[in-house]
Amino acid sequence: MSRTSTYKVCLTAPEREVLHQFVKRGQKKAREITRARILLAADAGTTDLEMVALFGVSRPTIASMRKKYTAGGYRDILALLPDAPRSGRPLQVDSRVEAQIALLACSDPPEGVARWTLHLIADKLVKLEVIDAISYESVRRALKKTA
Repeated sequence: MSRTSTYKVCLTAPEREVLHQFVKRGQKKAREITRARILLAADAGTTDLEMVALFGVSRPTIASMRKKYTAGGYRDILALLPDAPRSGRPLQVDSRVEAQIALLACSDPPEGVARWTLHLIADKLVKLEVIDAISYESVRRALKKTA
């Protein structure tokens, strides 16, 4: 008792081959591999309910992949697989701020202290007006990246 999908997937032979190679070789994100498998299964005539059980994804996920494929507007079949950019809070600590953090950490500490602490670096960045506000934890993460 499975409903038929309104979006039919009919891959061309080159598209099918590209997706097979994508799934077989290299290191990729699991979501992208699952999306490629959904397209291959839809092309083979697998129903949505079977794909839900087979891939462990929801029906809306399968429907959105079918819809993306039938809408067209792509030059390469692999362009359908990556995640779309997500909205959200923009990064506060960009590469410019990270460079300033590394520069401060490598410089001589201020008078009266033996070494830079995370709190001292955070306070100095605000004092130099590099950034409006920053936590010592953000400083720690930035320093960990550069190490």
